[in-house]
This record gives sequence, C-alpha cells and structure tokens, in this order.
Amino acid sequence: MPTTAETVQETGTITTFLRVLGMDLLILLKIIAIIAAAWLVERIMRLILKRGYARRKAKGRDEFTQYRFLRNAVRTVVVVAAFFAVIYSIPSLRSFAFTLFAGAGLLVAILGFAAQKAFSDIISGIFIVAFKPFRVGDVIQVGQQGLFGTVEDINLRHTTILTFENRRVVIPNSIIGEERIVNSSIREEATCQFVEIPVAIDADIDAVKRIMQEEAKAHPSQFDKRSPEERAAGEPEVAVRVIDIKDGSLLIRAYVWAPDPVTARVMRYELNERILKRFKEEHIGVALPIRHLVQHNPFIPPAIDDHG
Repeated sequence: MPTTAETVQETGTITTFLRVLGMDLLILLKIIAIIAAAWLVERIMRLILKRGYARRKAKGRDEFTQYRFLRNAVRTVVVVAAFFAVIYSIPSLRSFAFTLFAGAGLLVAILGFAAQKAFSDIISGIFIVAFKPFRVGDVIQVGQQGLFGTVEDINLRHTTILTFENRRVVIPNSIIGEERIVNSSIREEATCQFVEIPVAIDADIDAVKRIMQEEAKAHPSQFDKRSPEERAAGEPEVAVRVIDIKDGSLLIRAYVWAPDPVTARVMRYELNERILKRFKEEHIGVALPIRHLVQHNPFIPPAIDDHG
C-alpha cells in the first residue's frame, strides 16, 4: 500500500497536470469562441448587406458594386481582427508580439514599407467604388490598346476582369486606378461600331457606299439610332464616308449601331466578311499596300565623278 507521502505527491502531480491542462483548454476554448464569433459576425453582416442590396436591386449596377465591395471588405476586416484576437489570447504569442513590435524598430519599418502597396490598393479600391469609373458588370478596356472584358469583381486589393477568351485577369486597384479606362456601359451599352474597308483609289465610291449600307442594314444586330430630327432631315440609317486617302487607296468607313459592345464587335467581323464577298461579286478591288524596297550594298563604294 502507498504511504501518505506518496499519495500526497501523486495528488500534487495530478493537480499540477490538471491545472496546466485546464489552462490550455481555456485558451483553446477562447480560440474556438473567437473563430465562432468571427464567423457569426461575418454571416450576420453578409446577411444585412444582402438584404439591403435586395431592397435596392432595381437601381442597377452601382448598388451591386457597393454590395460586392463591402462584402469583401467586411470579410477581410473580420478575418484580420480574428487573427489578432487569437494572437492576443495566447500569452506566449502575445508577449512575443509585444516584444517584436516594441523592440524591433527596423522590422516595423520594413513591414510598414512593404504594406504601402497594400494600403495603396485599398485606398484605390475605395475611390473606385466611391467615384464609379466602372462597376461590376461593365464592359471596359484598360489602357490605350489594352485589356478588354467584363468587370467581374472588385475587392479591397484588386479588380477581376473576365475577358472574352474566358480568362480572368486580376489587376491591383492602384494600377487600374492610374490607367485610361474606356467604359462601354457606364451610361448606355448601345455602341457605334466602325466598319472600315480600304478600296482601290479608282473604285466606284457610290457602289462601295451602297454595298456597305445594304449589308449593314441587313445585319440582324444593327438598329436605327437616328433621332426624329435626323430622320426628318433625311440622314441615312447607316452613314458611310470616305475618311482617308493615302498609299494609293481610299479608306471607307460605315457607322453601324449595335445594342452592346460585344454584339458590335461580332457584327463588325461578320460585316467584314459579307462586304468583301459583295465586293468580289461586283468586281470592286480592295486596296493592298505598295512598298518599294531599296537596298544599298555597303561593300561597293559609290561611283566617283571625275568631273567633280
């Protein structure tokens, strides 16, 4: 049988173990409570935003853009707050974090410098949502001759654009905020598409204009954008003009309206094919560039004029 001293020693060991285990369990319960609270807060905020958007859905893309941005922002803030709360709830990590940020000034400076880009993206994202150069669902072109697609999402750090090749391009908000944006949907989606064909300089201009007008008016995506005043004045439904003369050719442009930019682009491709087929049927020549190449041989010295 164990003696009284041995019993007391075993009881003390068990008590110490339970005390340590109880402290670890308490910390674990705190972490679980923090994660559960963060998940609950995120869900409640998301539900509030979703209901608010549902009541204002009829107003269009502005509210939807704000909803998506705020939803992403709330999720990010809740995750960051939960992360720091978990660190603060663990004594060893809390002491380490205080020591690190209080004593390592150089590290803090490096982290602050590295975070400049992130803060710049966040501020640019807020400006994009506030001033609305584009919205979720808008068809935009980024840069002079750059990316062309539909805005799929805007969050704190970046904007996601879905291209017509079904690829998603992620652009930081600070970069897209400095680019030139062509927005085809900010007011209305109706698009005037330029259909340009170069023809020979001696081609029958009247026949060229007639063919381009007929093919454009016959296309199912084309519609009449003339105002009542323009109709009364006799303006053509599809205007066709000679816009340039150079390199032995005439550049003829038809101004054709389509309901949206995507349809307009497809319509232009189809009209190019239809018009070229009509030109071939009516023997109208399409202009080809003429280039004169002059080659100099550097190994043959120029002729010397004896009378010079």
